Amino acid sequence: MSKIKIFSLGGLDESGKNTYCVEVDKDLFVFDCGLKYATGTSFGIDYIIPDYEYLEKNKKRIRGVFLTHGHYENMGGCADLVKIIPDIAIYATKFTKYVLLESGVPEKNIIEIVPHKKINFGRSSIFPISVSHSCPDAVMYVLNTKDGAICYTGDFIIDPKMSGSYGMDLGKIAYIGKLGVLCLLCESSFSEHIGHTSPSHRLEDFFKDVINKNEGRIMFSVLPTHLYTIQDILAGAENTHRKIVVMGKKLQNAINFGKQEGYLKFSEDLIGDLSNINDANSILLICDDKENPYASISKIINNYDKYITLKKGDAICFAEPRYDANEKLLVKIENDLAMAGCKIIPLPKEKNILHHPSSEDLMLMIRLMNPKYYMPVKGEYRYMVGNANLANSLGIPAENIFLKQNGDIVEIEDGNYVDSMNHIKVNDCLIDGKSSDDVGELVVKDREMLSENGIVLISATISKKDKVLLVGPEVTTRGFVYVKDSKEMISEIKRISENVINRNISDTYVEYNKIKTEIRTELSKFLYNETECKPMIIAVVQEI
Repeated sequence: MSKIKIFSLGGLDESGKNTYCVEVDKDLFVFDCGLKYATGTSFGIDYIIPDYEYLEKNKKRIRGVFLTHGHYENMGGCADLVKIIPDIAIYATKFTKYVLLESGVPEKNIIEIVPHKKINFGRSSIFPISVSHSCPDAVMYVLNTKDGAICYTGDFIIDPKMSGSYGMDLGKIAYIGKLGVLCLLCESSFSEHIGHTSPSHRLEDFFKDVINKNEGRIMFSVLPTHLYTIQDILAGAENTHRKIVVMGKKLQNAINFGKQEGYLKFSEDLIGDLSNINDANSILLICDDKENPYASISKIINNYDKYITLKKGDAICFAEPRYDANEKLLVKIENDLAMAGCKIIPLPKEKNILHHPSSEDLMLMIRLMNPKYYMPVKGEYRYMVGNANLANSLGIPAENIFLKQNGDIVEIEDGNYVDSMNHIKVNDCLIDGKSSDDVGELVVKDREMLSENGIVLISATISKKDKVLLVGPEVTTRGFVYVKDSKEMISEIKRISENVINRNISDTYVEYNKIKTEIRTELSKFLYNETECKPMIIAVVQEI
C-alpha cells in the first residue's frame, strides 16, 4: 500500500501559476509548471512563478514535470525551473513541446509524449488522455498507484464536434472511472457558469459574419497559442476573396507550425504578405501576449508600428479573452480607436473565447470518473467552492472534498484520507524582464513608494583634510514637489540636512552612516508634517 501526498505550489485561489505535486511514497510527480502574469499594479513585474525551493531540495525524487497543454498559465514557469534544476525531465505533447522551445526551454530537457501511451515509473505509471481545449494536443493525466488512480484534468471542454488534435477521448476517461479513481483534481475556472460551455466557444460563423458585413480592412487581435480561435478566423475568411496578412514573427511561426502539423487547415492562397497591408479588403492578424496585453494594437494607435497605420473605417475585433485586470486598459484602447474613426466589433455576450468546463461539463467529468476523493484546483476560491458544491450535489461526501490553499498537504495512506494539518512553505517569485532572480518584496515596495510619493535626493561634499562642509547640501526632487514653487520647503530641507551633517563632523572623524540615517529620519518627519507624503529619501555624502 502507498503513502500519497497531494499539494500545490501555485494555482489554488488564483488564476495562473498552476503547479500541482503528487508524492507516491518516495517518488515526486509534478503536474504543470505555470506562471501568472502581473497586473498593472505590480510596478514593473512581468510575471510571477512559485518559489521552487521545495522542488530544488527534493530534485532527486522528481520523476518528471508533466504538462497538460501549451498555455503559459500551465507551462510558462518551465524555463525558470530548468535554470534551477538543469537536468529535470519535462514531458509534453508535440504542440506543447513547440511552445516550450519557443519560450527558451532546452530541447534536451523535453520528452515528447503521445496520448494513450503509458509511461512506467517503477510501481507507478502515468497515462495521458486526450482532452479538448483551445490549443491542440491537450491532455489530462492519470497517475496509477497501488491504491487507485490520481487524475488531474488540466483545462478541458466537452464538445463532440472537436476532433483530431482537439478531440477528447471520453471512452478512455469512462474506462479509467470504471477501474477506480482514488482522487480527482479538476479545474474550477468556469464552475459558476450554468449549463455547458459548448457551443458558445464556436466562433466560425461569427467571424464569417464579421468578414462578410464589413467591406473595409479588418484587424483581429489574437493570442498565438489559441490555434482553435485562429482556425475559426481562417475558416471564416475562406471564399471571401480577401487576403489575410499575419503580423509578427511569433504568430507567423505558430501558424506555420500549425499548418505543417495539421493543427490548422486553410488554403495557401488565403495568406497574403506585407504588400497587402493597405488593401481595402485585407484581414490583418495581430499577435498579442498576455504578458503585454494589447501591446500590438497600442503601438498601432500611437503610430509606432513599422507597417500598419490606422485608417478611418478600419474594423477591429479583439478575438482574445477579456480579463478583469486588463479591463481599464481595453476600455481606453477602444476609446482611442473610436476617436481614430475605427469600428470596434465586440464578441457577442453569449460567446466565449476561453475553453473551460461549465457546471454541466464538470458534473459529467465527475460522473465519468466517479472518484472517491475530489479536489477542486485552478481558479479563485469562490470558483473552487462552486466546483466543490457541484461534486457534493452528485453524492460525494463533504469530508471527501478537499478545499485547500497553496502549500496545504492532502495525505492519503493505504487508500484512506489522513486528517493532518501539514503544510509546506510556499512563496511567490517575482520576475522582472529577462532576469531569472526573484525581484523581491522590498524592491516592489520601493517602486510603490516611488510611484506614489517620489524621491528626494540630498547631496553634499566634505573636505577630507579639513573635515568641513565644502558643497551643499543640494536638494533634487523627482515626482515629489516642483522645486521653483516650493522654495521655502527646499530651504528648510537644506537647513535640516546641514545641521545633521555639521553635528556629525569632528576634527578627526566624519560619521557618514550616522549622517545618512539621521537625514532620512529627520526629513521623513518634516516632509510628512508638511505634505503628508513619504517620499524616498536618499542621502549621498562624499569627501574630497
